[in-house]
Amino acid sequence: MTANAPAVRPARPFFSSGPCAKRPGWTPQALNDALLSRSHRSKPGKAKLKEAIDRTRQVLGIPADYRVGIVPASDTGAVEMAMWSMLGPRPVDMFAWESFGEDWVTDVAKQLKLKDARIIKAGYGELPDLKQADPTHDIVFLWNGTTSGVRVPNGDWISNTREGITICDATSAAFAMKLPWDKLDVTTFSWQKVLGGEAAHGMLVLSPRAVARLESYSPPWPLPKIFRMTKGGKIAEGIFEGETINTPSMLALEDYLDALKWAEGVGGLDGLVARADSNLAVLDAFVRASSWAAFLAEDKTVRSNTSVCLKIVDPWFAGLSADAQADAAKKIASVLEKEKVAYDVAAYRSAPSGLRIWCGATVERADLEALMPWLDWAWAQVKG
Repeated sequence: MTANAPAVRPARPFFSSGPCAKRPGWTPQALNDALLSRSHRSKPGKAKLKEAIDRTRQVLGIPADYRVGIVPASDTGAVEMAMWSMLGPRPVDMFAWESFGEDWVTDVAKQLKLKDARIIKAGYGELPDLKQADPTHDIVFLWNGTTSGVRVPNGDWISNTREGITICDATSAAFAMKLPWDKLDVTTFSWQKVLGGEAAHGMLVLSPRAVARLESYSPPWPLPKIFRMTKGGKIAEGIFEGETINTPSMLALEDYLDALKWAEGVGGLDGLVARADSNLAVLDAFVRASSWAAFLAEDKTVRSNTSVCLKIVDPWFAGLSADAQADAAKKIASVLEKEKVAYDVAAYRSAPSGLRIWCGATVERADLEALMPWLDWAWAQVKG
């Protein structure tokens, strides 16, 4: 056991993978212009919602003919309204390699009960064989596995002449990784991930092909109000102009606008990606020098620059039972939290035992550099 704790502490010990750290310098005063006590249907309310849509399009470089909307229930709501509304007319390929991808598999196999669904899986730390994607099928996948730290390296595996549509859950990738919009027909994310916004609001991006599917296909199952994107067989354009399906939080909206303006100020998407990549480099240097920690994603070409997952490779740890390994990993996270140097860095509950450290753009590199010696110190406390 090491006697002395590191001298330097992270100034902001917020490394949660969702909700994620607020942008540097954030204070509640950033919300002073929130349109409170007013209707979201009012002219200024719609204007703020439309501003969020327009700034999102600008920062992410979303094509002009793609529709961008604010929808209920965070990324989960966005993914499920797309699946419930669009899947069914073609076979579907479901790619899963961590817990949230498994959730979408459950939706398709056990809730929608689609008979022509292929489930293509890989274990934690790995990526399934994306080349199995059939261009005549619909495809559902995550761009980045939040609970495994494994990302899709590019969109080359998606056919340019595909007949089906692609549905991509990009909640821990948007604003940190460059997305090939020409390969994505439905893209979803939320405010509380890479930009450190508040929860409960999802973003839905639709290509013209996705709109065509919505306007040509009516699913055989009932759709609740919050899933309905068409009226009279046509896309409900108001959703993509600031007329939300249900009532949004105007306070959370103001926070998202503040984050988007900050993103523009750090160089837009290029600046955000560079910040996340720089943060990942801190973890990479730590792992290369470590005797006990390694990346869960061993292949660096698929390693996330946001939800970075570490596994423990020390022989002492390997000799423990599975339950004891889980307890030891949780104790490391607890020690770090007790010392107030890192909050919420335990691995996801269904992932392999280890640590998960958020490295998205709102995290400062200096805070990660300060955290690294604390990881070694906490490990020493637990191993004894």
